[in-house]
Amino acid sequence: MAISDQWHVPLSDGDRILGQCFAELKAIGLSQDDIPLVVKLVENPNYDWLPGFDIFNGATDIHQHDYIHIVLGRGLLLKDEAFVLGFTAGSTNRVSTTEEQIYSFFTKYIYPKNYQFSDDDIHVYKDAVKLGFISDCQRLDKVDFAAMSDMTVSEVRKAIGVEEDLLRAYFNIEMKRYPDAIECQRNL
Repeated sequence: MAISDQWHVPLSDGDRILGQCFAELKAIGLSQDDIPLVVKLVENPNYDWLPGFDIFNGATDIHQHDYIHIVLGRGLLLKDEAFVLGFTAGSTNRVSTTEEQIYSFFTKYIYPKNYQFSDDDIHVYKDAVKLGFISDCQRLDKVDFAAMSDMTVSEVRKAIGVEEDLLRAYFNIEMKRYPDAIECQRNL
């Protein structure tokens, strides 16, 4: 297992400093150039097909996306990605069932093999969209995380309204639902 597969900041590690976690992730994570074009076209607003019109709500650049991984307590494996993308989209309160279905189609059939979601990953994505929608947090795609880089991860969660108890409850469900998935067993 690669270091990037092992990396994560679980909910219980909220006393860590956001900026330090981000620097750690940048040292082992992907750069924007490493991301396949089709993924950038779908997930990054800098690659919008129609300027000013996001096909998928919650689209972010890689830096914003990496901060969200930290704040949501997720690593870099596929179910982690599915959760981060879903929760971010859900936090916009604008995702329709049609958008969920189209995004799921892209991730299952159009994305390159290493980025493709399984049915279980899509289930995690859809769960996370719902959690992001019911959360009272700010839109995660619009938060200025860099301005909070000196705060602890727990302080950032509190400042933007991400409910740790909501995440903890879902992660407990995920642990039972996917007992063989490493990324579902380490989040608490």
